[in-house]
Parts: sequence; structure tokens; C-alpha cells
Amino acid sequence: MIDAGEGHLIYGLLPSRVAIPSVPRAWHVYKRITDISMALVLLILTAPAIIAAAIAIVLVSKGSPIFSQARVGKDGRIFKMYKLRTMFPGAHLLHDKMRTLNSVNGPVLKIKNDPRVIPIGPFLRRYSIDELPNLWNVLLGEMSLVGPRPPLPSEVANYDVRAFRRLTLKPGVTCLWQISGRSDLSFDQWIDLDNRYIDTWSPFLDLQIIAATVPAVLKARGAY
Repeated sequence: MIDAGEGHLIYGLLPSRVAIPSVPRAWHVYKRITDISMALVLLILTAPAIIAAAIAIVLVSKGSPIFSQARVGKDGRIFKMYKLRTMFPGAHLLHDKMRTLNSVNGPVLKIKNDPRVIPIGPFLRRYSIDELPNLWNVLLGEMSLVGPRPPLPSEVANYDVRAFRRLTLKPGVTCLWQISGRSDLSFDQWIDLDNRYIDTWSPFLDLQIIAATVPAVLKARGAY
């Protein structure tokens, strides 16, 4: 069953064969406290960049500079993810028609030199500035600072059990595959890294990934 309505489940139950390691309850409490405190600080620090980017978007493309899209979160629950818009309005409606230009395998869509991207878009994507509004989703409790990136409902519809494990944790702003090559990696490599994170997650691992995110963003490897 697929229901793209916000707050609803894309799948009523995850496959019974999906298993995740048990961790101390205190780790989850620590993760939420870290998410709230760091997201607040980061939103304050990056507010000038978000505002400047929003103004630049409005100057080169008509429409709202903020883009929201239905994504799949923990346990298959749909939520509205916020980003700075890097494509022309309505570009997401052409998602299926752009499949022939796909640069990666699997159910995801990543296109180098995507023709739907507005002039300021490549710069915003290269340095992940477009993802900064995700911090608001972190404050709302829909995302975490670290975790598998939130997929589209259409992507989840084609998941196997191995990929479904991504939905057992809150999606994140950053993750292992984002600091390991981003879109230069295959979909299978994304899933391998997400599953490695699920199997080895700890508060210390989160701090390691957060610390590695800044240099990874500045290098911009696989960013498009």
C-alpha cells in the first residue's frame, strides 16, 4: 500500500525480515538532544547563507525559493522535507520522464548537468547549501543530523528487503555515503554504507560523520 499523504505510512508495516541491532535507550535520548541543540546552532549560523541563497534564487527564477517534497521517513512515514529550490518550478513533475538521463543505477534519479537546474542551482548543490533547510525537519523530529538520506515514495516502491532497512532509522541530513563520494557511488554502495551505519551506529559514530561532513562538502566530490 502506498499513501503519499503527509504523516501517513507508505507501507503499513515494514517487511518482517528487516532486522536492526538493539542499542541502549540512552543513545536515542542523546541523539535527539544532540539533534535539537546542533540544528538550532547550525540554523542560526547558516541563516545568512540561507537568506542570501533564497534572494539569489528569486532573482534568477520565478517562484518560491523554498521547495518542499514528500519523502519517506522512519518506519515508512511520509513527511514534507524542505530544501532551497535548485530547479525550475514544477521540475519534480518531470521525474519519470528524465529516467533516460540517469547517471546512477537503481530506483534513484541523479543526473549530471540536469537541464532542469536553474543558474544558481549547481553552486547551491555543489556545497549542499540547498540542504540547509533540512535542519528545520531535524527540529521537527522528522529527521536526524545523521542517518540514511530520505527517499522518494516512488523509490521505496522498488526497494528490496536490504534497502528497506534504511527506513528503520530516522533519515539524516548527512550520512556515510555522503562523506564517501555522494553521487559518484552506485545505489548498491549507498545501501551497503547505510546498512553499515545501521549495524554499527553509536553516538560516537554520529560525531565522526558530522566532523567529516564539512571537508566532504568543501571537496564537493560527487555533488550534482
